[in-house]
Amino acid sequence: MAIDGPAGAGKSTVTQRVADELGYLLVDTGALYRAVALAAQRALVSWVDDASLGALARQLVEERAVELGSHGSSGFTVKLRGEDVSLAIREPSVSQGASKVSAVPAVRAALLDMQRQAGAAGGVVLEGRDIGTVVFPDAEVKFFLTASVDVRARRRFDELRARGAKPELAEVEREVAERDLRDSTRPVAPLKQAADAHGIDSSLLSIEQVVACIVAQVRVVEAELGARP
Repeated sequence: MAIDGPAGAGKSTVTQRVADELGYLLVDTGALYRAVALAAQRALVSWVDDASLGALARQLVEERAVELGSHGSSGFTVKLRGEDVSLAIREPSVSQGASKVSAVPAVRAALLDMQRQAGAAGGVVLEGRDIGTVVFPDAEVKFFLTASVDVRARRRFDELRARGAKPELAEVEREVAERDLRDSTRPVAPLKQAADAHGIDSSLLSIEQVVACIVAQVRVVEAELGARP
């Protein structure tokens, strides 16, 4: 199952709960790009240096330096060279860096096989921005989760405040809008809804309502697949 959508649409929370409900493995593919952005930041590699970013991504893949952990009471975990960076990769600067890094063709190529390997066995919820269009175009069921810019910015604002940060709402809104533009206009694997994806606008829906909608649709597809000879 693929769940795509723009930043701040609630994908991380929704996919965790959907995976719990269905008993599926959760794979947050966006975390891979965030980890590359963080690794680049620490290695003093510019987020606009395509050649160096590509080399770094290939190195991380070869070293198996990025580990995506199963979610549990502590949530989805990400390790970079053995260090838990689950919170570090959610910092605003790294989020912006991840958007830039994900537009680099060499980085996307380096991480593509890793993503496909994660979902090859089935029974997986893959979250990202091009899962249903590029990574798994033949996924049995796809969803595109979105919300208005102001709603997504407010969610991001509240999330940052909960962590002790003191963001300005106007600045967060600007960053969300900028990231939308960058993600949807990048030349490689731009953010867009797959033609066969179920669109869900969560602006006026609770997390519980979104999860229930997705789980119900997946159960229908499961029944259809199980009925096939």
